[in-house]
Amino acid sequence: MLTSQLFIQELRDRGFDFFAGVPCSLLSGLISTIENIPDVKYYPGVREDACVGLCAGAYMGGKLPVLMMQNSGLGYCLNAFTSLNLIYKIPVLVIMSWRGFGGKDAPEHIIMGDINEQLLETSQMKYAELTSDNYETVLQEALNTIQNEKLPYTLLVKKGLFDERH
Repeated sequence: MLTSQLFIQELRDRGFDFFAGVPCSLLSGLISTIENIPDVKYYPGVREDACVGLCAGAYMGGKLPVLMMQNSGLGYCLNAFTSLNLIYKIPVLVIMSWRGFGGKDAPEHIIMGDINEQLLETSQMKYAELTSDNYETVLQEALNTIQNEKLPYTLLVKKGLFDERH
């Protein structure tokens, strides 16, 4: 089983050292884990696009950033991603909860759950679904994209992946 603690350690082992985001219950295990590591800080934001800016600044300051958000915030972020990250080659690892997957969630999440992959593809942003079986492979693919192409990479996280209690 992939736990939040194991996944955060995998990120740190690969050099990720800046964490920001807007809380989502599907990612609460990850956020709680980060907040309990003394030498790591999590910077909460009020909107996802503001966190895109935080992560861009962190990257320009020598950090390797991670942005945690739910997919409903993708709409807020598209302009920031396309007018900042993509054209100026500012990478960030995006860990995005996949609210509304399969039509199961609160009504406000269903539409975005159906279209977040299309939005990422239209924006020419690479992504993969993160599972407990593929996390090592997709993390390496994400890191290769971030290091070699200097572009964002999104990991989609379905409900239940990080369900351990904290």
